[in-house]
Amino acid sequence: MPLHQFDYIFALGTIFAFLDAWNIGANDAANSWATSVSSRSIDYVQAMCAGSVLEFAGAVGVGNRVSDTIRTKVVAIDQFEENPALLMLGMMCAVIGSAIWLSICTKLALPVSTTHSIMGGVIGMGVALVGANGVIWADFSSGEISSGVVSVFLAWIIAPGLSAGFAVTIFLITKYAVLVRSNSVIKGLMLAPIYFGITAALIVMLLIWKGGSIEVPTDDAGTAGIIVGAASAWALLVTIFLVPWLYRLVVKDDWQLRWYHIALGPLLLRRPEPPVQPEGAAGGIRDFYEGHLTKEQLEAIRSAPAEDVEASAGKEMNSKTETDSETAVPAAVVVPGAKKPLVGPRPEGAIYSPAVLFWGLKRVFLNGVDQDVVALQKDKTSVLTGDIEATHSHVRHFDNKTEYLYTFVQVMTACTAAFTHGANDVANAIGPYATIYDVWMNDRVEKKSPVPVWILCFGGAGIAIGIWTYGYNIMRALGNRLTLHSPSRGFSMELGAVATVILATQLSLPVSTTQCITGATVGVGLCSGTWRSINWRMVAWIYMGWIITLPCAGLISGCLAGIIINAPRWGYNYNA
Repeated sequence: MPLHQFDYIFALGTIFAFLDAWNIGANDAANSWATSVSSRSIDYVQAMCAGSVLEFAGAVGVGNRVSDTIRTKVVAIDQFEENPALLMLGMMCAVIGSAIWLSICTKLALPVSTTHSIMGGVIGMGVALVGANGVIWADFSSGEISSGVVSVFLAWIIAPGLSAGFAVTIFLITKYAVLVRSNSVIKGLMLAPIYFGITAALIVMLLIWKGGSIEVPTDDAGTAGIIVGAASAWALLVTIFLVPWLYRLVVKDDWQLRWYHIALGPLLLRRPEPPVQPEGAAGGIRDFYEGHLTKEQLEAIRSAPAEDVEASAGKEMNSKTETDSETAVPAAVVVPGAKKPLVGPRPEGAIYSPAVLFWGLKRVFLNGVDQDVVALQKDKTSVLTGDIEATHSHVRHFDNKTEYLYTFVQVMTACTAAFTHGANDVANAIGPYATIYDVWMNDRVEKKSPVPVWILCFGGAGIAIGIWTYGYNIMRALGNRLTLHSPSRGFSMELGAVATVILATQLSLPVSTTQCITGATVGVGLCSGTWRSINWRMVAWIYMGWIITLPCAGLISGCLAGIIINAPRWGYNYNA
């Protein structure tokens, strides 16, 4: 029977659990999509649509249907058995502390770990309700380092380091096997099925080992067979259908090709030679380095007389000299036109007029669609941006057509990361909320709380709305503000982060996807051969956010819990 005397706790938990889920979407969306959007492999609207659908599908379809009551394993559950309602209050304070802190970080464009945020909230309420001795600060008796607060400190080092190592290895192999070689396009086409196969293998591993409630009813040998079989089948499909399409597009400059022509496979090789592309016609390959100057171009502009700077900049941006494959960047076939805003200016009239109200609704739900994330990443009004043009100029430009080959695998890894993120990280919001609901309904403490489907939908919807409405704010911080992105670099970053999450899952290491993608980005950026290719101000800002997340969320949660349980009560005689 529901504990109706605590309806207010359930109501507040509902509100702040949704806010927590919204912040998980808004803050963590960048983990999956920042590199793809920044490298122009996919535009922001496409990323938002795919991210919203995949995060919701992951949360509802294969989300954790049984969530640990205190999933971060930092407070012993048996301490609340005699007073279940106290646990209900504590989890409400934990989710409020996490939601408030994540809201602050999201507004400040500070990428943080949502897992560590809710962990801080649980620690704070644990200290307030059962004392510091009731918190599991370190537990090595189980043989796993995923239990206890010490796991957070280890994650600060393990996650970025491992991810950087994997990403650097992938990028250097790609660089010296394809990007810097003569006729790099053909070599890239030859290796494309291998890259797709490896990526598919890692994705299947991620889905099997970190895909929420996905379970494979087989032994280790059978699992290995599934992984190898899926990777081989995907590589074969790519060889038959995608490679001929890519050959026609990047080698033959067949600007008339569209995505649905991929189904024709080998028949595309019999197409006649394409005509010359008329000016302004759709199709072809975009310039992935558009708006980013090489070191020579930047020095030429900055050393020119003041009156010639504007003219020099225009000349450098719109006409690029063909050199060897090391610096050649073929111009894009089509220069995209300006996008018409969906929100537009505020109409005339009172705030309660239908036109203004409709505009307000559009502003809430469609403001993110109008954002140009790549342009926002070069915003010089932010002290964290620094001289971003100089930072980007230290990054080498590769053949534009070769870069295009990596857009597909990059988007594939981003989609998988979004799906698995929804399946797993939705528990950061609904885990405490499921505990509140279970105690409210049954007046008992369970180590494993069943999660109803409606709660999964509730959390998945919050994440999807967070991505759609405010995901751009963090995405602009994790992209080109760290280092210059391109499809080959972004693919290496995302695959390195995926490999780290897979390894960490098998070793029970509590890593954060934010830390993984940041470490991978810094690692690939350093492959340019100089530390100047990295915006270290942004790195320090992000790392600071990791360090202060747990104590700040813990302080909010702990202070709130402490004030509530120690507050004066009406009608209580304190002098008795």
